[in-house]
Amino acid sequence: MSQSNALVNFQARKQERLESGYADQISVRTYNAIMCGTLLWGFLANALMVAYLAAPVMKLAIQIGPLGLFIGYIVLAIVGIIMSAKSSNPVVSFIGFNLLVLPMGVMLCLLVPGLPVAVVTKALLLTGIVTATMVLLGLIQPNLFLSMGRTLFIAFIAAFVAELVATFLFHYTGTAFDWIFVILFSGYIGYDVAKSQVYPKTVDFAIDCALDIYIDIIGLFIRLLSLLSREN
Repeated sequence: MSQSNALVNFQARKQERLESGYADQISVRTYNAIMCGTLLWGFLANALMVAYLAAPVMKLAIQIGPLGLFIGYIVLAIVGIIMSAKSSNPVVSFIGFNLLVLPMGVMLCLLVPGLPVAVVTKALLLTGIVTATMVLLGLIQPNLFLSMGRTLFIAFIAAFVAELVATFLFHYTGTAFDWIFVILFSGYIGYDVAKSQVYPKTVDFAIDCALDIYIDIIGLFIRLLSLLSREN
């Protein structure tokens, strides 16, 4: 009974937030510009971190150890996502977005400097091509992608659990999961783009949707890095 009440309350809060957003709507062009600008800021911040903070980040990672790094990553990412998802204040949502950008940047600081420039460049190019394609498809066929939401979520959770089991119990080091997640993140880009266009056109929702798409694109880029580095 308590679970049922919790679900009802969650749905009620979600609906209330959606309805309250209609009072603060902006133009579609401004909405999409804010969403794109937020995304670009996240990518720029990550690029600057990799360019100028890679060495300090690596030193810090050695000092605090893998467990401390993992805990810090999870805490910041979860806090950032929750702040953005629960708040109707665009300033709070933007702070939440940056709390997610920070641990993602740390991860990239640990991954990118050790890879050949050609691998990183190719991963960036492929990420750009896939992202542009899925954004276009998400805008052209929004209903198709919106219908895939539940399937993508279940597939993602299943793949995540399977990868953990395969890696830690069976010491699997193949590329199958990288390919699976490349497909899933690509699908999620189209889904989140389509979803962004059905929300109320407010500054807060523009930032929230940018966060979702940012996670998809960074996830795709990291998986492509993994695939290409293995081939190299």
